Amino acid sequence: MRRPSLFSVTALSAMLAWHPMPASAEPVARTATPIEHVIVIVGENHSFDNLFATYKPKHGQTVRNLLSEGIVNADGTPGPNFGKAAQWQASDTDVYRLDPTKTQPYATLPQPNTTYANGQPPCVPDQRFPANLPNGPFQNTKYVPYDSYTGDPVHRFFQMWQQVDKGQHDLFTWVAQTVGIGGQNVPPTTPADTYQGGVQMGFYNMHTGDVPYFKKLAREYAISDNYHQAIMGGTGANFISIGTAGDAAFYNTNGTPTMPPANQIENPDPMPGTNNFYKQDGYAGGSYVNCADPTQPGVSAIMNDLNTQPNKPFNGGNCAADTYYLVNNYGPGYNPDGTPAPLGPTHFTLPPQTM
Repeated sequence: MRRPSLFSVTALSAMLAWHPMPASAEPVARTATPIEHVIVIVGENHSFDNLFATYKPKHGQTVRNLLSEGIVNADGTPGPNFGKAAQWQASDTDVYRLDPTKTQPYATLPQPNTTYANGQPPCVPDQRFPANLPNGPFQNTKYVPYDSYTGDPVHRFFQMWQQVDKGQHDLFTWVAQTVGIGGQNVPPTTPADTYQGGVQMGFYNMHTGDVPYFKKLAREYAISDNYHQAIMGGTGANFISIGTAGDAAFYNTNGTPTMPPANQIENPDPMPGTNNFYKQDGYAGGSYVNCADPTQPGVSAIMNDLNTQPNKPFNGGNCAADTYYLVNNYGPGYNPDGTPAPLGPTHFTLPPQTM
């Protein structure tokens, strides 16, 4: 995981937060609630518990995190309910499942990987961390300084749905080890070849001084432990959702939804002979989903789960027919000079969008 930072304030947020009024204009009417401005701060590639695991709210407020659940203590050590966060291994060899058959818990977490951490050798076990971490959340800053970089946990659409395991939250490590970021559709020889290890179980200890700016914002303004992101998956699709309240899709030059190149359509069904390594995934292949078609790989598993929830999906999922939506990261649709970026099987860029 990269060091927490103030990553971005969206253009929408900036517009809401700063709206100069001409000197001659009438005073703006007061809002119906005390909320007058909304500023969205995006800390990329970090989960709520990764940053707020040990956050203690003000008197009269509550929060649900690793500390309040007794999973860790305020000093970052395992808490009385540490076992609730134990990670399991599983088996999935035919079709994509949100809750594959679990086989056994990890005896210890696999050693976290460096992935793309600045200042570290890339994609190797991170020697700063023990190779036998207890099976559960661990405090990053017990092993590395707060201002140093650690590995980047997988954050892609189908992986994250599967990691949650229908609310059990016990397949983060297994999914990371079996498929990782998709490996550009090259299956791993060993679990280490997905370059993840146990990196996704690390957290920062806000109670002992980590992440001070986010703590300050939470105490002075507002915090939500019920909402983390609009779309399971990467930054690109989520930025678009924040700014448009929708999702990007693949359009032709006339602005009509059309099918993207075949190698850019997600297929999370396991490759033959592998345990859960997706057939079509990765930053250079597999990022669009036709979510209106339940026969598409992975779609029925997610829609069936959503339809069992107390709050049903809006408009049955709100997916337009024959439309392939972006669920991961892609390049922008325009070059710096304003010309459209090239499209095609070897170009992983988002087409211009119809809003």
